[in-house]
Amino acid sequence: MVPPCRGAAVLLGTASFTALALFAFYRALSIGDVSFVAPISKIVPVFVLPLEVLLLGQRLSALQVAGIVVATAAVYVANYRRGSLLAPLRQLVRSKAALLALASAAAFGVVDVGKRVSMQELGISPEVFVLTMLVLVAALLSPSALTHRDAVDWWVDRRLLALAGLVLVIGQHLVAVAFETLPASVVSPVVNTQAVVAVFLGSLLLGESQLRLRMTAAGLAVFGVVLISLG
Repeated sequence: MVPPCRGAAVLLGTASFTALALFAFYRALSIGDVSFVAPISKIVPVFVLPLEVLLLGQRLSALQVAGIVVATAAVYVANYRRGSLLAPLRQLVRSKAALLALASAAAFGVVDVGKRVSMQELGISPEVFVLTMLVLVAALLSPSALTHRDAVDWWVDRRLLALAGLVLVIGQHLVAVAFETLPASVVSPVVNTQAVVAVFLGSLLLGESQLRLRMTAAGLAVFGVVLISLG
């Protein structure tokens, strides 16, 4: 029997890191292109695997190590501009959007491990977990939302917001079901392959530039997370 205080602490911690990850991610999107932010923010498995090794005794295979290297290379490529080989590293340090996206990925790494612990070790059902997260994360982010309430016309955008909320709930439920039976190091890579979709839509719908470079970065991120999941 898991002590209730431990379960509450895991849920609260997961919700807190979810709020932090979302805040960093949306802030990155507000100042950077979707096709630039997405490949960096989706290298979550790079952070998940070490956490599972340190905290849950997960073993790291050679294939998974290779996956981490490839996924990390995606960050390098996403920041590449013509010039020296060190230019991407300078770009990463100077770019606030890139740093926020990287912080978001790190925070989501903690979140994914929290999901696995909640579902497998604590026996929390996906439905209860998703509902709890929605309530807690909304409460944690509400102060920031209230300070920016004038930026959105809630009545005009009500249908779009309702549709986005519906997609979010369905997506979170499906992810929670996956975490109920599989290791975080397997689920997280599959979920974060959405980077390719984000890059493509950013170019198609928003007219963002450097599609080839950013598709390459997204492809590397996906290939890296596939290697991690196969390992």
